[in-house]
Amino acid sequence: MEKRDPFKYFKTSPEIIRLAVMMYVRFPLSLRNVEDLLHERGIDVSHESVRFWWNRFGPKFASEIRRCRIQRMRAWSNWQWHLDEVFVKINGETHYMWRAVDHEGEVLDAFVSKRRDRKAALK
Repeated sequence: MEKRDPFKYFKTSPEIIRLAVMMYVRFPLSLRNVEDLLHERGIDVSHESVRFWWNRFGPKFASEIRRCRIQRMRAWSNWQWHLDEVFVKINGETHYMWRAVDHEGEVLDAFVSKRRDRKAALK
């Protein structure tokens, strides 16, 4: 099955879209600052275009980065994770949220239960 091209109906090239979104996400810049930096590079886009691209492609780029980071970390011999327990209230009732967290603080998986069962959370 072929993957759909998310950039299919955009006139701007995918490289420019990726650059604009990554500049906005990676550095503490406003949308207008990203517009100005791209204008200095000879790329004329509106800050509204950058905002639209960020809303549309931001989660996709973030998931790609996370997936690549996890694959790199698993190849690294000192990759570690631990189980973290957090108490949360849902509709006024206390529940237990177990999170698998790696050594960089990235949440790998989460599990919510009413009972405090560490063995079930580890599974």
